[in-house]
Parts: sequence; C-alpha cells; structure tokens
Amino acid sequence: MAKPGYGKRSAPNQLPRTRADFALLPARERYVAGFVDHLPEGAAMSVKQLAKQLPLYGQQAISSALTALSVAGHLRRVRCAVGAGDETRWVFRTFWSRTAHDNEWWQAYLAAEHAAHAVSTASEAPDTAPPPPWVPDAEPPPPVSGEPGTEQSPEPTPVPPQRAPAQAPDAQPAPPAPALRPSEASPSPAYLALARLGHEDHRLPLSADDCQELEAQAAEWLARGVSVDYLITALTAGLPARVDTPLGFVRRRLADKIPPRIPTTPSTASGTPAPPHRILMECTDCGRPGQPEALPDGLCRPCRTTHRPDTDETPAPPAEAAQIKTHMTDLRSLLRTV
Repeated sequence: MAKPGYGKRSAPNQLPRTRADFALLPARERYVAGFVDHLPEGAAMSVKQLAKQLPLYGQQAISSALTALSVAGHLRRVRCAVGAGDETRWVFRTFWSRTAHDNEWWQAYLAAEHAAHAVSTASEAPDTAPPPPWVPDAEPPPPVSGEPGTEQSPEPTPVPPQRAPAQAPDAQPAPPAPALRPSEASPSPAYLALARLGHEDHRLPLSADDCQELEAQAAEWLARGVSVDYLITALTAGLPARVDTPLGFVRRRLADKIPPRIPTTPSTASGTPAPPHRILMECTDCGRPGQPEALPDGLCRPCRTTHRPDTDETPAPPAEAAQIKTHMTDLRSLLRTV
C-alpha cells in the first residue's frame, strides 16, 4: 500500500542517471526533479510532504513545479482502486520517469498498467486445489539387479491355494437385508422437510408413509424457489391447539399456501453494470480525474488553458484577473490587521 499522499512508482525505459539530467529545465523544476528522482520507491509525493522536505520552496511553488514536470513528460498522477466489493478503496500514486516521454507513450503505458492491475486482481486467490483422486501416486521404480548397493532377493516360494473353511452343518446363511424405499435410501430435501415437522412441532407428527405421500407437493414448493426453512415455517405457523389428522392438515396447507411461481428471466446486457476502472489518471494541477487521452500533458482543459495560453481555448480576461489580484491583496491586509 502506498504511503499517505502520492506514492512514487518508477516507470520503465529510463536512461541511466547522469549529471546532465534535467539540464533543460528551469532552476526550480530542476531542483525538485533531482530530489524526486532520488526518492525511494513508494515514497510520499504529495505537495505538502515535498514542501516539508524542500525548505527552499513552499507548497504553491512545489505544486507549480510538479505541474511543469508533468507538462515536460516526467510524471503522471493516477488513482488506483484496490480491494473488491464493499472493501474497495482508492490509493494515489505518481508514476515518475527520469526520461521525458510524450503523451502517446504515457497513454500506452497506463493502459498496459491498467490491464496488468486487472489481471493481478483476478489472480489473487492462489490455486491450491488438491490433485484429482484418480491420479495415482508415483511408485518408485523397482531396483535393477546388478546395481551397487542393492541385493537381489531370492525367488518367493509359491503358496499353494487355500481351501475355503468348511461350514458347520447347522450354519445358515444370513438373511438378506430388507430393501429400502426410494425415499429412505436417498431422501430428498422435500422428504426431509416433512420429516422434520414432528420435531419442530409435536402437533404435526408424520409417518414415513405420510412423508412419502406428501413429498411431491412439498417438492413443488421447493421448485418455486423457497428454502426448506421457509417451507417448515409456513407449515408450522399459526397451528390450532389440537390437530386431529396431521396428514390431512399438512396436505391442505401445502395446497392452500403454495407460493407463486416467479419467472426467472436472464438479465439483459444493458442492465449489467460496467466494471469500474482500476486505474484512473488525474490532473496534476487540480486533481480532476479522467482518462489519459482526455488529460494531455497530465492536465485537464481548464488547467491546460491556464498554463498554456497558446491553445485554442480563450484565457481569462485581464479585467477578471485584476479583480482577483485586488481581492487577494485585500484579504492579506485583513489578515495582517487581525
């Protein structure tokens, strides 16, 4: 699990470390990139954590430097879903590359990382199934005569066939066991449910013949999707103080209280939810999530417009920027007076 913040993950296809790394970057970005490049795998890379370790710059300067490094092709921030079901949670990671790469390379790499993450999640449970019972154990080969360290045993003496012991004159063969009824040999769930009625309530004792006679009606209940416990509860609920004929009483309840048949229609493909994305890229500047192809240079459209005014989007008007600057100056003045 990654540490709090954006845990570092090194990307592949990086050139060896040299003294000329990040030489084309400005001084601040070169300083931050050199520090991040020497961080160990999994180290925290959030703006707050980096600002604590880099005393020369504050959080805003560190955030601007990471944004510039993202535009230069050195890093991408992603969200990774770990766990399954109700225990799914998101962790944040930063893929770092000493060698700058373009958007196409990062898109291909993140797509491969997403596929590998999905495969590893599906194969988390190890295959520990025992071998099938029909596979015989390997038997050691018989010793070969003449090998050193082995002694050849003499030929076994043939044993004459033994006679069957004579039976006593008065001994009689044991009588064959009585044949079991089909319900007694392999009782069905419906038969067992009927047999349990007398144990659940003493007012409904059923004999073996009674259970066999009512087995077809009880099986119809189970065929309509109810469980054995539901069947027993429905037959024993609200009994009168005295039941004179348990067989007729249970037969009447099986016929009167039978549940409706619920049709089981297969779910359509449109109703099945799409599998969630296990790896989701986010904007390096504002943290807005999105697909890699929608975040070129690791930035969303508003942040890309702010940092690259040469795009087709129209930047903020100068009047609005001046108002924002004046408002911030007033806020700082109020803080000083307080």
